[in-house]
Amino acid sequence: MKMPARRLLCCTAGSPPKRLVALALALAIWTGTAAADQAAKVPAPAPDKLERITEFFNNEVATGKLPGAVVLIQQHGKPVYLKCFGVRDVATNLPMTSDTIFALHSMTKPITSVAAMMLIDAGRLSPEDPVSKFIPLFADEKVGVSYDTRGSEILQLVPADRPVTIMDLLRHTSGITYDYIGGKLIMKAYSESGLFDGRYTNEVFADRIARLPLARQPGTLWRYGHSTDVLGRIIEIVSGQTLYQFEKQHIFDPLGMSSTKFVLESADERARMAEPLPSDTVLKLAEAQRRAHPEWESGGGGLVSSLTDYARFAQMILGGGQLDGKRYLSPAAFRSMTSDHIGPGSGVARDYYYFPGDGFGYGYGFAVRTDPGNARPPPPGSIGELKWDSGSGTYFGVDPKLDMIYILLEQTQNERGRITPAFKKLVYDAFAADK
Repeated sequence: MKMPARRLLCCTAGSPPKRLVALALALAIWTGTAAADQAAKVPAPAPDKLERITEFFNNEVATGKLPGAVVLIQQHGKPVYLKCFGVRDVATNLPMTSDTIFALHSMTKPITSVAAMMLIDAGRLSPEDPVSKFIPLFADEKVGVSYDTRGSEILQLVPADRPVTIMDLLRHTSGITYDYIGGKLIMKAYSESGLFDGRYTNEVFADRIARLPLARQPGTLWRYGHSTDVLGRIIEIVSGQTLYQFEKQHIFDPLGMSSTKFVLESADERARMAEPLPSDTVLKLAEAQRRAHPEWESGGGGLVSSLTDYARFAQMILGGGQLDGKRYLSPAAFRSMTSDHIGPGSGVARDYYYFPGDGFGYGYGFAVRTDPGNARPPPPGSIGELKWDSGSGTYFGVDPKLDMIYILLEQTQNERGRITPAFKKLVYDAFAADK
């Protein structure tokens, strides 16, 4: 049984001398004071500038561009801005709340990547492992190369130069793509493959992907795709659990993320679900497909969550892989996960589609800010910040320099390309000193 600290100091057997107790207390006071001094040096957001965020989202809702949204900015572990806007569903007119549940889509990827890093931390998985070690169908991967023959293009399959590895899955350099990204012949091969036919588990889906041609040679190009879905299947194989069982045991339950799951289980949960506008047809279709396949625990885009839940996850990342005295990732694993693995010297080119943006590289599941960028003025943010977003408009960032996290949860494919950069600028404007 774990004893409270005050009981430990009162034990008689092996009690430390009083001078050591006094020294320990003095050190604790000094450490707390030093931390407070450091926090005092970090700029706090200006209330009048935070109000601009409120004005922005009030206008989005009032003009019918969004049904609603929830926004959190948290600094030094405490909310400095938390507001709910509009409704979770225009059909029911129920208001947005901090426990409203949102489809995360690609904001699932950082969670799955953390789960994989836990297995790497435990020595049960290695970034250098070939994927074929776990999924044999990946042993004979082919790369699809387009050739122009007498005025028409054909897709020729050539052997992969090297095996696809766990690292490739983590950093999106596997050559696995999405059916709407890349060359037209690769997209055609994906769309005609029956990838989403019938019912499919992670096992079935990974086997189907393994039979498709890679879009590029492994390790040569950052390209968004189903890499994290394959990673989810490998987590299942290594752990002997379903992806949800593993994540629930090692991430969700310890962090208190009770609303984060692949399938909603009760009427209450379903009533808390945020819905896109009826006019947001692309997202409506994507959501209909996701809900139609409860058997597929997509590590790349299948989770739903709430602001309260995701803030716990983001705060753990801000804490370097620990929160409330519990460590989820070792310091070495966390450094590896949040370092740029596609930068200079990596041999990795950067695809146009969905790349994290100006000034960013990519770690294992997170975009990593590496430099100010080429734009003038530079894009908002800090060197070392981590972020990711999704096709449904969900967006989060972790900024160690400001000791801050920010989260935007919404459901819009139509407006996300405009709203998310505007939101990020408003967040960082709130912390900027007036010139």
